[in-house]
Amino acid sequence: MAFLYLLIMKKKNLSIFLCALLMAFFTCPTFAQTDSLEISESEKAYFDLEDSEAVEISDEKSEYEIIVLEPGFNAWLRSIARPEGYYSQKFLENRNKVLVIQWNQRVQQPFNFDPQLYQFEINYSPFIDYGYDVNYKLYNFFIYFQRKYNQRLGTFLPRI
Repeated sequence: MAFLYLLIMKKKNLSIFLCALLMAFFTCPTFAQTDSLEISESEKAYFDLEDSEAVEISDEKSEYEIIVLEPGFNAWLRSIARPEGYYSQKFLENRNKVLVIQWNQRVQQPFNFDPQLYQFEINYSPFIDYGYDVNYKLYNFFIYFQRKYNQRLGTFLPRI
């Protein structure tokens, strides 16, 4: 009988916790606003560009490269993205690890995610030093992609 009493108490505590969580969710304005992104008209103009200039993401020291064929990305990278040196390489590597995992999971689920958006897996290993340039441009590609297509690849908002 004591074991059953403990289960009832735990369920009661859990239901009180869930009620409190639901009240916080519906009454706290920050929860409701976390999914909205402020995208300026000037940034949206880059999303509509039809240029197909390839962006080569490479590092001469490590000999790794990625080629991005996303229209508008090159112009957006030069004008909207934070400048090189703004982020540390460690920050970029940590974010890219999370974003690549989520990206690759979506590539592997074409029935759940648009296969036109998620076409190819990204082979990114956290054990390889790709250099600053590769990490910087890859991270900014993810930011651009998320903002342009209104996607969320991580738990954080894709802010500039």
